[in-house]
Amino acid sequence: MAIKVFNGGRQLADPSIFTAAGIELVQVAVGATTAKEDYIDLLQDADGALIGTLPLTDAEVLEACPKLKIVSRQGVGVDSIDLEAATRLGILACNTPGVNTSEVADHAMAQLLALTRLIREFDGAVKAGRWSTQTQAVRELAPGLKRIAGSTVGIVGFGAIGRAFATRIRGFGPFRVIAYDPYVSQTSGDLYGVELVDLDELLRVSDFVTIHAPSTSETKHMFSSDAFKSMKESAILINCARGPLVDPAALHVALTDGQIFAAALDVTEVEPIDAEDPLLGLDNLIITPHVAAGSAVSSSEGVRKQAENVLRVLSGEAPHGLANPEVIKVIALMRGSNPGRWENIPDFSTALAL
Repeated sequence: MAIKVFNGGRQLADPSIFTAAGIELVQVAVGATTAKEDYIDLLQDADGALIGTLPLTDAEVLEACPKLKIVSRQGVGVDSIDLEAATRLGILACNTPGVNTSEVADHAMAQLLALTRLIREFDGAVKAGRWSTQTQAVRELAPGLKRIAGSTVGIVGFGAIGRAFATRIRGFGPFRVIAYDPYVSQTSGDLYGVELVDLDELLRVSDFVTIHAPSTSETKHMFSSDAFKSMKESAILINCARGPLVDPAALHVALTDGQIFAAALDVTEVEPIDAEDPLLGLDNLIITPHVAAGSAVSSSEGVRKQAENVLRVLSGEAPHGLANPEVIKVIALMRGSNPGRWENIPDFSTALAL
């Protein structure tokens, strides 16, 4: 049986690992400008797909691919895959948990430090020659400096990255670290010295808030106008999770009207952010271009594990990560009646620890 895998991700996989397994690998660069019809043409006879954030692998795409068995993404986010459609059709949506946990937690910490210690402002003043020519003006920036020690830090989303951030922020001596995550118990929080609270309390009492929650219909615009009005005027917001969690219009108002002190984003609701977006004109906002997960290590590990997900599933082994575990029951029913896309593929379900 001929097996074909399509790679439309941002990075090329090592073709040798597919060749060794007798699998044809087709690698084509796709992105936000790729037409859905062209994307479907590339995927429709593939058994597996290595994909990126864009184009979206939605229900229309999945329904047009009768042989597709697995869609694999780097990192933990799978918001570019229609999970409901994938589950219904018996297609695995896989990810690579853990490959960039450290990087994202580090980036969130770096953004927080840049804002609390006014790194950009002091660097700009010194490089402009103002330290020697306008010493008093430079010193007048100092009252804006903030200390983390003794503060309350709120973490929204207490999965692997939220927990990694908690271990980092502990070293800076906050008085209290709290988290909001309706799917995590206090027992898990206790392991990290973190108190689980409701979202309203977190917003009301936190000096610094960092977001590490997934993008779902439940979390869309979680940070709305009402949320910002609940926060301290001295608060700082960090978002290294997903853009849609923050309402950009509400954020602009919050930063210009003084509802919060400052913010830093690595993600925006629309990416790339438009060059004329009013958020780009704000001095109390840092934006980086969705690079928090990046490093040489996470990149190589991510590419390898993303490819291994496909190889493992097609050879009857468990993938590194599965975002729609409910699909196992669907596939079991398919195998018992009409295997369809899973015909002649070894059963991997017994290898999964769900």
